[in-house]
Amino acid sequence: MRNRLATQPLFELSKPGRRGTQLPPCDVPQRDVAELLPTEAQAAALPPLPEIAEPEVIRHFTNLSTLNMSVDTHFYPLGSCTMKYNPKRNERLASLPGIVDLHPYQPESTLQGMLRLLCELQEILAEISGLPAVSLQPAAGAHGELTALMVAGAHFRELGESRTKVLAPDSAHGTNPASARMAGFDSVMVKSSESGLVDIGDLRSKLDEQAAVFMITNPNTLGLFDQQVNEIADLVHQVGGLIYLDGANMNAIMGITRPGDFGADMMHFNPHKTFSGPHGGGGPGAGPICVRDALGAYLPTPVVERDGNQFRLADNRPRSIGRVRSFFGNVGVLVRAYCYILSHGSDGLRRVSENAVLNANYLLSRVRHILPVPHGHRCMHEFVATADDLKKRTGVTAMDLGKRLLDYGFHAPTVYFPLTVPECLMIEPTETESKETLDAFAEALFRITEETPELLHETPHSTFTSRPDEVAAARKPRLKWSRPDTEEKPKH
Repeated sequence: MRNRLATQPLFELSKPGRRGTQLPPCDVPQRDVAELLPTEAQAAALPPLPEIAEPEVIRHFTNLSTLNMSVDTHFYPLGSCTMKYNPKRNERLASLPGIVDLHPYQPESTLQGMLRLLCELQEILAEISGLPAVSLQPAAGAHGELTALMVAGAHFRELGESRTKVLAPDSAHGTNPASARMAGFDSVMVKSSESGLVDIGDLRSKLDEQAAVFMITNPNTLGLFDQQVNEIADLVHQVGGLIYLDGANMNAIMGITRPGDFGADMMHFNPHKTFSGPHGGGGPGAGPICVRDALGAYLPTPVVERDGNQFRLADNRPRSIGRVRSFFGNVGVLVRAYCYILSHGSDGLRRVSENAVLNANYLLSRVRHILPVPHGHRCMHEFVATADDLKKRTGVTAMDLGKRLLDYGFHAPTVYFPLTVPECLMIEPTETESKETLDAFAEALFRITEETPELLHETPHSTFTSRPDEVAAARKPRLKWSRPDTEEKPKH
């Protein structure tokens, strides 16, 4: 039984007079306060903050931290999201005083170390991607997509072409069509074939002079490498369009093949997926983009440039789409990625991809005897299993399986994505997990499929909250605490 105090809000723990600090008396005379601050800027009373002693504060936040799972405490097989363990070494390096204490308004002469780091990262990403022009400014993967599509829009405007369509497969990440619409394009869906790859015939039928960009994730969201990619690139380029590579799955191919070599004109990286950095929780992110030389002039400013042994932030780029993020972007995340890459080296990055693919194929071989994997017996870094037959036989859904895994100490895989596979579980072990962890996960999944539907429909049983109303939470979020005796009663 969990201690009730562990989850009680701080305001409810508050008692008048309790203190966790001892502040000195105010040394500013009251008459001076009146002169320094206008009356309208002075509060009539102290803010109604909770009054709590230090032990209650410490226990409250420590207990809250145990209510959630994390990559540091549990296996996270989240397909597509690539929730791999991040080395603490990179966290320490990104927290060094000479890095974390810098301010973007400092003169460039005092930022030469950071600018060199960022310039070298640009060069490294250009080499990994096979695309020579790089911007580190976008703040997330989807933001990188949007930025690249804005670059494409600027490119076509300069050519005097009014192209309106961005094409993407039906298995694409949901951010692809969303980014297309935000960039001012119409989003057009391209069907997948029975093998889970791009349907070339459907793509041909939708390619015309209005096609600006074809967005493709390769390997795709089914964990399959689409070997038609050169043909796809040729078809798009023949009508004057561009290929955008969604780099969400670079964790499977970095150091092995390069998007620029198989036809991509633009792409983004997710540093937290492919390299190292915090992922999720609303924290800072980054989504660097790489483009061909012909598109480099349109990249957002500033871009770090070398000038002999000096480095500068170049703003004088008249064809640029302009700034897409305050200052230079989320530099702390980029520092972590830089440290990760240097730690591994080129051979190490290849081994990362090889081990990610090895782990995924090993886990696939264990899971396919429990849940069918519709698209083949081999995969890249992730695979998609289905509980459709199980649901038809017993009523147990993919959601039930995912919720029950929480009771076994595993985070749930991604469920119900991609939409092309019914009752799907998208599973990605990453290269950071051991064989013992993968075996334990497969064993837990097997045991769960042997349990009764009645038990599974009510899971999880071990968490503080079991099955919240997710639709109501999204549509009517409660973003602040209110006293229980003042809460608005639900209307019936």
